[in-house]
Amino acid sequence: MRKVTVSVQVDAEKLRAIQFYAGRKQSSMEAELEDCVNKIYEKYVPAQTREYIESIAAPARPPRTSRPVPKLEEGCHEQ
Repeated sequence: MRKVTVSVQVDAEKLRAIQFYAGRKQSSMEAELEDCVNKIYEKYVPAQTREYIESIAAPARPPRTSRPVPKLEEGCHEQ
């Protein structure tokens, strides 16, 4: 799926504190926000809609390979 950027204003001191303490727990602000967005998505978007979105986002099946075309043997000519 195509990704978009969402901007949120936050107090600079709070952001630094979040980054500091999240980093101590091997996490990041971005990872935590992504987790929150996923929870909001699951909370508000109906299951059938989520299923549809995930189905169109799934990679398409690889194209079927055609059978190899037999090559004419050398020395044979059409008459």
